Amino acid sequence: MKKLNRIAAALTLATLFTGAAIAAPVTYNVDGSHTFPRFSYSHFGYSTQLSSFSKTTGKVVFDAEAKTGSVDIVIDTKSVNTGFSDFNEHIQGEDFLDTAKFPQATFKSTQVIFDGAKPAKIEGLLTLKGVTKPVTLTVTGFQAAPHPMLKKPAMGANAFTVIKRTEFNAGKYAPYVGDEVRIDIAIEAMAQ
Repeated sequence: MKKLNRIAAALTLATLFTGAAIAAPVTYNVDGSHTFPRFSYSHFGYSTQLSSFSKTTGKVVFDAEAKTGSVDIVIDTKSVNTGFSDFNEHIQGEDFLDTAKFPQATFKSTQVIFDGAKPAKIEGLLTLKGVTKPVTLTVTGFQAAPHPMLKKPAMGANAFTVIKRTEFNAGKYAPYVGDEVRIDIAIEAMAQ
């Protein structure tokens, strides 16, 4: 009987430790080959121009059980891609991104707001061209699940926010070239 009690106690303890491991926060490294911040704005009302950045790094921490998380993203602003090399250089100039002085834009979350089991909004601080402002990312898609090919925890999300470029000292030609800029990010990340 004592032996059965010890086995039962050991199994209970093992179950508790297994449960704790599952509920622990998971840290994910941003997958730069599947993470693309994009921005769009009105060009004199004629069209909505779309551009992106090709180099992004960072970390995401997600705890599904506790419904908590954090996001820390770094965008290489010199990796801007407008689709036209001359305009890439133009938008990196002092009037816009000023990448010579400010080669990175960052987003650091201050709070993740959940709707049920999934993040719905991520509040945080966006730093662009040396100016830091609070922004809220609206999450439009989210998944945390084992990667089907790599067989390790992975997560992905799509989110957006809208900023005014004049608030970040990048307001040249506003309001003719739209002051409002929509920033969309498609992000994927793999567990460390």
